[in-house]
Amino acid sequence: MSKLPGGALASRPLHFIWVADCSGSMGIDGKIQALNNAIREAIPHMQQVAAENPNAQVLVRALAFSNGARWHVSQPSPVADFRWTDLKAEGVTDMGKALSMLADQLSPDNMPGRALPPVLVLISDGQPTDNFDAGLKSLIEQPWGKKAVRIAIAIGEDADIDVLQKFIGHPEFKPLQANNAETLVRYIKWASTEVLKSASSPASQALDTTAAANVPLPAAPDPAAPLDSADDVW
Repeated sequence: MSKLPGGALASRPLHFIWVADCSGSMGIDGKIQALNNAIREAIPHMQQVAAENPNAQVLVRALAFSNGARWHVSQPSPVADFRWTDLKAEGVTDMGKALSMLADQLSPDNMPGRALPPVLVLISDGQPTDNFDAGLKSLIEQPWGKKAVRIAIAIGEDADIDVLQKFIGHPEFKPLQANNAETLVRYIKWASTEVLKSASSPASQALDTTAAANVPLPAAPDPAAPLDSADDVW
């Protein structure tokens, strides 16, 4: 911990939120189980990254959406204590509702002023079935929603890339396309370690961070990976 007159520099909270599509199509070809496995596999790596930066207090939660949206992990949990319970797939794709709920939680009333930019990771395999634009508008209207580092992972060829690009809100960063379980694991690990590392680095801790990307993002991993069989492709 950095020493200052009067004591150690207190850590600043960094909220990391998974926003996961649990619509019925996620139950096809094992996509939902691949997502569950990937997040569970990423947790120890997240914990290691957080432990290496004592100036940031990483708090994790998860929001799921299908018929409406709900907090899968409602309380901001210290990453050292975070555990994952499997999601199940059913229903439609109410992504707009999920973004509205994110906006509520990222309001100034619910976020400390000294926090670091939140990291939001949206994962979807389809198209919104509700008012996505209204949900995104409510998110961006919140100061912390606008400052957030927004990452999007498209699962399979049917994901709405244009919608995910709107969520990211930065022309230089594109949705990550995961067409098999191996690539999904690679992207989940990248978002939960390399992006987390950048978001919690000293360079991200300036209070006047207003750049479009908010924090310098590392290069995404190469999606190229040998597949065992054509059945692995989504």
